[in-house]
Amino acid sequence: MLRTKLLTPLAVALFSVLSTGVTWGAAPPAAAVSYLVNYFENANSEGYPDGTVRLINPGVTGASVCANIYVFHPDQELAECCACTITPDGLTTLSINSNLTSNPLNGGVLTGGGVIKIVSTAPPCNPTKLAPSGTIDAWGTHILTLSTGGVTVTETAFTVSPLSSAEEAALDAQCSFPIIVTGGICSCGVTE
Repeated sequence: MLRTKLLTPLAVALFSVLSTGVTWGAAPPAAAVSYLVNYFENANSEGYPDGTVRLINPGVTGASVCANIYVFHPDQELAECCACTITPDGLTTLSINSNLTSNPLNGGVLTGGGVIKIVSTAPPCNPTKLAPSGTIDAWGTHILTLSTGGVTVTETAFTVSPLSSAEEAALDAQCSFPIIVTGGICSCGVTE
């Protein structure tokens, strides 16, 4: 009997220590919303090959996803935006020169470098009304000048970055203007 009286408070104390910081029955924290970001170089530059962006829908949800794409000048001004549907396990390849930089908002073609941001959403695709969901994986080639002359091509995965509500609102607002004036709209490339 004495043994039981001593073990009960000891068990309660041990349980209290082990469960510190645990909220029983609480839902896990919501996953952070993210987007993909990468850069490009030497777009539409004479003597340089074309760069590419490859997008994959890994089929996590078994449904199509939208790749909402935003192309920026190096000075942070939006040049082009569009939304492309990617089917489950689908691969889409976009040309930097033909699909992403040939129709900038300010006319002509975008030359040199810039930044590409991609936000995954569920259909219907609309880059001016983001509601992030789904998963997209992306890789981009980089056309770089060698110090010894010539060119090298590298390919890297896009970086996953947190998407703040302020950034989401800015992408919506900035993309709305090109859609209204019909300039600044990129195209979706080739689905393989």
